[in-house]
Amino acid sequence: MLKVVQEKIESNVDAATSGGSLLDEIVRDGARQMLAAALQAEVTAYVERFADEVDEHGHRLVVRNGYHAPREVTTAAGAVPVRQPRVNDRRTDEATGQRARFASAILPAWARKSPQLAEVLPLLYLHGLSSGDFVPALEQFLGTSAGLSAKTITRLTEQWQGEAAAFNQRSLAGTDYVYVWVDGIHLKVRLTQDKVCLLVMIGVRADGTKELITLDDGHRESTESWADLLRSAKRRGMAAPVLAVGDGALGFWRALRDVFPETVEQRCWWHKIGNVLNALPKSVHKDAKASLAEIYNAADREHAQAAAKTFEAAYGAKWPKATAKITEDLDVLLAFYDFPAEHWVHLRTTNPIESTFATVRLRQRVTKGPGSRAAGIAMAFKLIESAQRRWRAVNAPHLVALVRAGATFEHGNLVERPEESGGQQHVA
Repeated sequence: MLKVVQEKIESNVDAATSGGSLLDEIVRDGARQMLAAALQAEVTAYVERFADEVDEHGHRLVVRNGYHAPREVTTAAGAVPVRQPRVNDRRTDEATGQRARFASAILPAWARKSPQLAEVLPLLYLHGLSSGDFVPALEQFLGTSAGLSAKTITRLTEQWQGEAAAFNQRSLAGTDYVYVWVDGIHLKVRLTQDKVCLLVMIGVRADGTKELITLDDGHRESTESWADLLRSAKRRGMAAPVLAVGDGALGFWRALRDVFPETVEQRCWWHKIGNVLNALPKSVHKDAKASLAEIYNAADREHAQAAAKTFEAAYGAKWPKATAKITEDLDVLLAFYDFPAEHWVHLRTTNPIESTFATVRLRQRVTKGPGSRAAGIAMAFKLIESAQRRWRAVNAPHLVALVRAGATFEHGNLVERPEESGGQQHVA
């Protein structure tokens, strides 16, 4: 593409001296070509990812399906026309039981403006661009390369490394996190051999807003790594959360019981469904997912327990390992039922972490020359920092403070509210 732009410049050099209109046209054309190529590559990767999934007739469940209607995206160079590839996805989402849908991480359906530099730069880094490639890439995508030399990029990454380090050392004494989501995110971050495992913890403050608590390099998802992270947070003033949500495979839980033993444990249903399906043949996946949805979508704990027994009766004889993954963890899979019904959708999974890292998790390519672990972590920090500005508060945010105060909920409804004085309780 750079060659195309260069040829266009050379063939019109005389015209370019007469005004800026041709230059604007060249930049817009470069932006259009780069965006089109990126969107095509993204769709191709998505279709290839599910190439082995077919229906009963042997037809692929995920295929290309032409293009969406043309639209314009505003960049620094002006409006750029875009024809976004369309995907026909007939799979069922394992976490929700609903029809799966392709969503572009490069150009969301609602987007009408190009991303800000603060978000584009770390995303390109995590996708494997070397610092020398940023200048032409950003020039064509954003319409300008002013101040974007390789040295400038290097200075920015060093600055962001400092910001990430300072963030993980800040005081937490003035903030109360009632709920927390935790996960270990693996990124190649341009390293030739090793991977970075980011230990991520996102919390819900007493006012219902979501906030990144910590993001650090754990090297692995071990108990020791999580314990170091939790002890650091506690030393800096963090109080024990009321509820923690995470994957059952994490070393986090042993660390949590040591550092914050009073915190209630909730296993992530998104991860659990994947674990169960891995222990079942594909021929029963559709029905099994529907049966699992009956458990976590039940009206209350009692109905969920009954649905779990139904699941065990249906699959336990043939696939006891699959049903054991539910029955042995049932208490920590249903912990969310003791909290407000409005919060259940937030507390069943680690979706706030999964959705934030959807654009970078497991999609990086190894490039020539090793990258810096610290730089990769800093780039991930900047991405989540940018994403945080768009996070919405949990449903019924006013109930979060009541949860912290020790209010009692039955069937998702408030039944006892702590008195503001004297510690007495009364029926609400």
